[in-house]
Amino acid sequence: MTKKVALIHTGFALVEVLKNLFNEIIPSVELVNILDDSLLREVLKEEGVTKPVVERMISYFKSAEYYKVDAILNVCSSVGEVADIARTIVSTPIVKIDDAMTDEAVKKATCIGVAATLKTTLDPTCRLLEKKAESIGKKIILTRTLCPGAFEYLMSGDSKKHDEIVLKEVKKLSNSVDIVVLAQGSMARLTDGLDSDLFKRVLSSPRSGVMEIKKVLGI
Repeated sequence: MTKKVALIHTGFALVEVLKNLFNEIIPSVELVNILDDSLLREVLKEEGVTKPVVERMISYFKSAEYYKVDAILNVCSSVGEVADIARTIVSTPIVKIDDAMTDEAVKKATCIGVAATLKTTLDPTCRLLEKKAESIGKKIILTRTLCPGAFEYLMSGDSKKHDEIVLKEVKKLSNSVDIVVLAQGSMARLTDGLDSDLFKRVLSSPRSGVMEIKKVLGI
């Protein structure tokens, strides 16, 4: 029987990226995309996750379970902490897109840089890293950086300018840390332009998120 995976999106940025990754890594899986781009707009406007956002997100997790999917991938890291709440409500396995990436980061490094294009993603990612480190009894040092204007350029269609800004900040950050974590899946696009040394020290979430889904599905 074909396995089904629901992807819960708060924007369009990773729809095609994840579709292509699933086709490459687990092509047999049927995807169900649930997308509400008003969620991220509200998070940005309110500078954080609000009660209405939590309620709508929970309704989407419940809808995914109603579709009888075998796993759910929470795509947006800005609302990743809502997935923790949803795990107590729905029985379908929920994977956060940055679960595997943050696991790898805390296992490999003590000094970790976190780069984001949105402040609303920066804080939750840092909290997730701290939580993962605490779970294995490890102390980590986090250095944060926000890439000014990059997200706005990406949303306006200027992906080249987005990549230039993020790359500049990542290179600067890499000089003072062991590993750099890209807090948003939409930032993963720049990794192909990294030199071999820096490529090994920069972690992004889309591919590892799909690999984690594959692991959960047992295929």
